[in-house]
Amino acid sequence: MNAENENIAIVRKMYEHFNEHHWENMAALYAETADFKDPSFGQDIVQQTREQTAQKYREMGEIFPDLYDEIIAIYPSGEQHVIVEFVSSATTPDGNKWTLPICTIFSIENGLIAKDFTYYDRS
Repeated sequence: MNAENENIAIVRKMYEHFNEHHWENMAALYAETADFKDPSFGQDIVQQTREQTAQKYREMGEIFPDLYDEIIAIYPSGEQHVIVEFVSSATTPDGNKWTLPICTIFSIENGLIAKDFTYYDRS
């Protein structure tokens, strides 16, 4: 398997663990400390350990027990990057359903996700 296909497999596995709410397994696909760019962290790049990543998603899963990401498309980009277009959805504690289109650029280094740069409209 070439690097592009291996990277796509890693990213697909990450979403599989996400959708099963296996947060520790999902976090294990990241480097021990990975760079995140995500509106939930503000505008700067933030470094997170695997445990911090698992904890963030554990907390989200507690708030939104039906949290799910539906992949729309995967775009490989060179030997180290995979871009994923997806729609996240869940039900709020008061019963309202929401959906959010998101795009994430993953950087893969040594078989692990080293960077997770996520973009969505917070408004």
